[in-house]
Amino acid sequence: MKTQIDHLVVVASTLEAGVQWCEATLGITPDAGGEHEKYGTHNRLFKIATPQYPLAYFEIIAINPEALIPKRLQVTRWFDMDDPVLQKTIAQEPRLVHFVSSTDDLKAARHALRTQGIERGQIVHASRKSSKGMLHWQITVREEGERLFNGCLPTLIQWGKPEATDPLRLHPRNSLPRSGVSLQSLTVCHPSAAKLQTAFDAIGLTGVDTQTGPANLVASLQTPKGLVQLQSLGA
Repeated sequence: MKTQIDHLVVVASTLEAGVQWCEATLGITPDAGGEHEKYGTHNRLFKIATPQYPLAYFEIIAINPEALIPKRLQVTRWFDMDDPVLQKTIAQEPRLVHFVSSTDDLKAARHALRTQGIERGQIVHASRKSSKGMLHWQITVREEGERLFNGCLPTLIQWGKPEATDPLRLHPRNSLPRSGVSLQSLTVCHPSAAKLQTAFDAIGLTGVDTQTGPANLVASLQTPKGLVQLQSLGA
């Protein structure tokens, strides 16, 4: 099983606020993203890949106020986006809250976490339109939308349709130009660091530094404004 960092997740109160924050903090304007009809969210993206993190990109996501979801189809949004505490936090400023890891065997990775006593959530099939065609992926989402471990345990994703022979052919990185921002390191700090490291080992996740301490996710990024550290601060 091979698992690696796929993307960082910054949640904003509005997508416009997320773009303004990105321009002021990282010195770039994010590229167009898309809409997620099932969850009523939309995003903006940019590439942050390096040789160490070849798939990495950056997602700024917000609730889409124009999304119309029939009541019978409404579900709790992913990444704790319906959580009142998180909403209060991002009302002040967009915040790094989570990261997503790409795996080549989602079912096996999910099962591996279950053997550690961790329920990462059901496998949800999702898709959205992109400039290169329709993107398809499978992703783990808990029924209540919880991230787990203050966002320090990644959501799992597998790109492509289940029967795809080349699942990364339509990975978002392929339609994103170089942004001038690159991921240098990702550090997870948590009181349950040992349990997290065991979970990372179980799914074959590399490239994440694990430390014991107050819950925090720290991403170091090289940007046009120099080296910038983003922190979740337990959000």
